[in-house]
Amino acid sequence: MNNNTLPQEELKKYGIINEDNSFSKKLSSEDIEKFLNGYTIVADNEKNRIAFKLTDNNSRLNVNLFERDRDFEELLEKSKEKVQYSDVKKQYDIKEDKSPDQLNFSKLAFVFDKETNTVREYDMIKNASELTKVILEKNNALENEQYRLELQKLKNVLYDKIDQYPEIAKDIKNDLNIVDKEIDTISNVSENTLQKEKSVDLDVNDKDMYEDANREREEKFQDEREEEMDRPRGRGR
Repeated sequence: MNNNTLPQEELKKYGIINEDNSFSKKLSSEDIEKFLNGYTIVADNEKNRIAFKLTDNNSRLNVNLFERDRDFEELLEKSKEKVQYSDVKKQYDIKEDKSPDQLNFSKLAFVFDKETNTVREYDMIKNASELTKVILEKNNALENEQYRLELQKLKNVLYDKIDQYPEIAKDIKNDLNIVDKEIDTISNVSENTLQKEKSVDLDVNDKDMYEDANREREEKFQDEREEEMDRPRGRGR
């Protein structure tokens, strides 16, 4: 790591450092340390997101612009009620930048954490297993079904990307396997829940049927007794 080669003019342009070369107060000491060690920092505004990353021994600043399908503040606010999902697209051609992200598309989930009173962002591929665990812990059938539908949408997009970018088809198929695994997990949980509900319904219905059968037998027995009493009897010798 070399801090002496920082692209100061570019960093100033985007407000990452100030005119006196000190880092912006919006960044914590942890953010700065991670940034200088190769981590990406992001800035969100309405539907836009800009990601900054230092490369080439901290001498070059990579800037990637993203656009999401929904307003950032809207996602944060509505996530307090239920999990929110958003599609994000990179505003460059993948052939110009073979980034580790593999695709010029990602799908995010925004989950409100009541304990910390914050909204956590999950990439539905990179954080797949962790996100599935969080969703299942909510123990909400509607949330489970919505998550399954969003996974299916993501799966459809990945299938389309295989045709668009055959040069990274192998990587996309790996992502597809991840998504398929989470679909299976959430589907199995939903199916087991449904089976339990059906089992409970059957138990109740069986009880009703048992009581109804007893009632019918008692009524039939009573009718037969009344008929027997009303039937004329012959005289014995």
